[in-house]
Order: sequence, then structure tokens, then C-alpha cells
Amino acid sequence: MTDPRPIRIVIVDDHHMFRTGVRAELSSLAATPRAGAFALEIAGEAGSVESAVQVIKEQQPDVVLLDVHLPGGDGHGGADVIRFCNGTQTAAGAPVRFLALSVSDAAEDVIAVIRAGARGYVTKTINAEELLTAIGRVADGDAVFSPRLAGFVLDAFGAAAGEVAEIDEELDRLSAREREVMRLIARGYQYKEVAKELFISVKTVETHVSSVLRKLQLSSRHELTAWAMGRRLL
Repeated sequence: MTDPRPIRIVIVDDHHMFRTGVRAELSSLAATPRAGAFALEIAGEAGSVESAVQVIKEQQPDVVLLDVHLPGGDGHGGADVIRFCNGTQTAAGAPVRFLALSVSDAAEDVIAVIRAGARGYVTKTINAEELLTAIGRVADGDAVFSPRLAGFVLDAFGAAAGEVAEIDEELDRLSAREREVMRLIARGYQYKEVAKELFISVKTVETHVSSVLRKLQLSSRHELTAWAMGRRLL
């Protein structure tokens, strides 16, 4: 980055502790002198679709760090935020750019936010320095992806687009939270592990699993795993 103005960002994630951690890590790293360093200003944060849209339109940041699974909106999480902010510009007149930052590495999540207009997608395994670099690149207009996710995007906009559309149609039956639970259960997580991972109660996990099985017309978690594997969602 050669622009002396700070890159203004908004952090959108439904977990307050995660937002706090990202804010602290990025602020600390951005303040450390290093080659190619640029100024960074955290303009705001949000934990739902509606609050994200409000703060983005108010603050007009350069880059939005966006989780793909968020409460509110039309049930499509981060993709809803991007669509509802369509046309929003920064104070300098450039388009607000979105960088998805999610625990999910599932093809349908990557493709949904890229189709909505995100400029990149990285997973939460990324370290702070890599994330800061990704923010700078997205602010410059580049596209940034975690290495194994780039293939999903190439497939989605190539020969596999029809297949992905079919998967999306089935997944549209599930809410964002149900998709998270479905993916973890299909990967073999126990109810207590899912509850701990998603910061919800075991009872809530049980309710979501019952709803997922009903909506997908499946009868057991074994069938759910087979369903997810057959659609390359794990």
C-alpha cells in the first residue's frame, strides 16, 4: 500500500470474543514497524446482518472482514450483508470491499459470498500477519483466497456451476446455524463438542439436528454424513 491514509475496516462476526481478538491482534501488528507496513483503523464491528449493514453504511470502510454465518437478514449470513450493502462506497468514492473470514471451508459457503460480491475468502486458521496482508491486497482491489479454496471458485464459475447450484438449492432449506451444526455432526463431532464449538447449549444442538434431519428427509446422523460426503461438503 502506498496510500498514506489508513485502511479503515469493520469486523463482522457473531462471536464477541472473536471480534475482540481480531481487533487486538490487528491493532498490535499494524502498530509494529515493518517493511510494507500500512496504517490501519478499525472503524467498527457488528455481530448480525442488520447491525453489520448499519455500521458499514455509516462508517463506509475500505474493507469488511465478514463471517459467512450470521444471524438475521434473509438467512444467508454474510452473503446478505454484501447484497444489502450493494453500491455502498468509501469516503474516497471507492467501493466497499468484503473479505470473508470464516471457520468454514465448505464449497457452498465460499461460492455463496463470492457470488454475492466478496473479493476474497480466508479461513480462521490464518495468522494475524497473513490476515493483515490479505486486508491490504483486498483494499488494493486484488482477490485473495486461502490456497485450497481457490479451486472451489474456479469450479463454481466453470464446469461445476450447475452442480453447485443444485447443492445450494438443498442447503437453502437450512438456516445458517443449522448448516454449521450439520457440518460438524457430519464430521463426527459429538453433541457436546458441537455445543462447545458454536457456544450454544447441548439442547439447542439437539433441536438443530432434529430440524436438519427433518428438512433433508434423513433419519440418522449416519445418513447425514453420507449425504454431506456425497455433496463434498466436509
